Amino acid sequence: MKDKNTLTGLLEESTEKFGDRLALASIDKETFTYSQLNELKLKISFWLSEQGLKKGDKVAILAENSPNWVSIFFGAVTTGIVTVPILPDFSSNEVNSILEHSDSRILFISKRILNRHGERLLFERKHVVITDDLTLLEDGSSLIEYAEKSSYNSFTPESVEPEDVANIIYTSGTTGRSKGVMLTHENLTYEAEKVLLVQDVNETDVFLSLLPLSHVYENVLGMILPLKQGASVYYMHKLPTPSVLIGAMNKVHPTMILMVPLIIEKIYATRILPELTKNRILRGAMHVWPIRHLLHNKAGKRLKKAFGGRIRFLGVGGAPLNPKTERFLRDAGFPYSCGYGLTETSSLIFASKVGKVKFGSVGKPLNGLEYRIIRPTAKSKEGEVVVKWKGNMKGYYKEPGITESVLTAGNWFHTGDLAEMENGNMYIRGRSKTMILGPSGENIYPEEIESVLNRMEGVIESLVYEAKGKIVAKVYLNTEELSKKYAFFKEAASYHSGEVHHKLSNYLTDMRKKLNDHLGKYSQVYKLELVSHPFEKTPTHKIKRHLYKG
Repeated sequence: MKDKNTLTGLLEESTEKFGDRLALASIDKETFTYSQLNELKLKISFWLSEQGLKKGDKVAILAENSPNWVSIFFGAVTTGIVTVPILPDFSSNEVNSILEHSDSRILFISKRILNRHGERLLFERKHVVITDDLTLLEDGSSLIEYAEKSSYNSFTPESVEPEDVANIIYTSGTTGRSKGVMLTHENLTYEAEKVLLVQDVNETDVFLSLLPLSHVYENVLGMILPLKQGASVYYMHKLPTPSVLIGAMNKVHPTMILMVPLIIEKIYATRILPELTKNRILRGAMHVWPIRHLLHNKAGKRLKKAFGGRIRFLGVGGAPLNPKTERFLRDAGFPYSCGYGLTETSSLIFASKVGKVKFGSVGKPLNGLEYRIIRPTAKSKEGEVVVKWKGNMKGYYKEPGITESVLTAGNWFHTGDLAEMENGNMYIRGRSKTMILGPSGENIYPEEIESVLNRMEGVIESLVYEAKGKIVAKVYLNTEELSKKYAFFKEAASYHSGEVHHKLSNYLTDMRKKLNDHLGKYSQVYKLELVSHPFEKTPTHKIKRHLYKG
């Protein structure tokens, strides 16, 4: 038996326990049992070895989620090869940069993404493999047929140790610089083990995978964790729009789903809220807590049914959850949990059990995590979150200087996030790099102002920043919804047309006054600016702030 602290050992142990059970499936397409997954993994491992790849070499995976994605991942890490998962929506420039920086020798890519990038993809390594059918781009030959015609059954992969790197995941952060986070076998298996103390997972569970496997959140909690526990995972072939998602849920009847807030917020905004505010009486009732609670509870029962009727865990992470949506989930008795983690910590490090979530909190530290809140002064309520545990990354690939600046003596990782602890629960206040220093030394967190602004009528999303010593907010409005109430929104072909522009300016002035009524004196917003398109975001739907300042 292989070391259970390696991904090799994890899958072999699951194959022994759950061999004939369903491991992976695509909706309406192929299915794999644990034994079949293990067999396919071995064939891919054999083929990689035949190409001369050895322990420590890199292969890149650029594809949508599928059973083959998972097979390639385990086929590589089984032999000690390092995978470089690349997010499917990265630009050609980003992909080329990652392929070059990571020293990837083989690229696994889907037909759809290859067609999208075309000749802009400058990959001149050993091979390009199409993930859809595991064939070589250059001659159409099959990896599987190659292995079956050879002696793959007698192939013995190189031994893998827990401290060996398994993944180099390139982040696409809000600051614009992408870094390769090196995660070891032990980092990933340790994370999967500790999460089970927050939420149990067993062989009867069914996961519906929505987020890219190239992101650490889905990679660990939506792939490694369920496979460790004998659960089944289903993959979609379309983007998870509310209508597509609801349809998939009614086919799969999942028990567990991982989401970023944007997905559940869209479902709430497009399916729940319109029904709860469709007339004046209901809109007024929503301001009365007992009635609102009752309406939310009834809507929640319908949503649970729409989710397939078996959902027992909805994990929400990757970005802050809108308070309006969280209030609905709480009132509805929906089995949700919010958490906090980073790629550098192998995903989740704070979370709460279902039913124990404190409103606005990301939960309690996972078992095994040591943490500190480093406050700038004795009077400060919040400070930077610094953590130590076995899930902390090995470092940034080829970036020893940056690694040393965040991963200090004793394996303490400086997250750069500012938070406050209250009764053992952590509340994220913002990023240290986005914090605004007020005129009298006050700490002003743009994220907190955005949270208030995003709850206001018609606001879809916002971005707050400092410009010339003043606080400015850019706002993206739901003009379609507002036009039902305000005629000038319907008339506006643009934001620059005579009387409409004047009415819009007055609307923004009123909005700013209402916003400032909810803010402290030192946090007052000086100006609101409209944007005509959604903000560009990272894969976890955090706004890329560096693109919009000034």
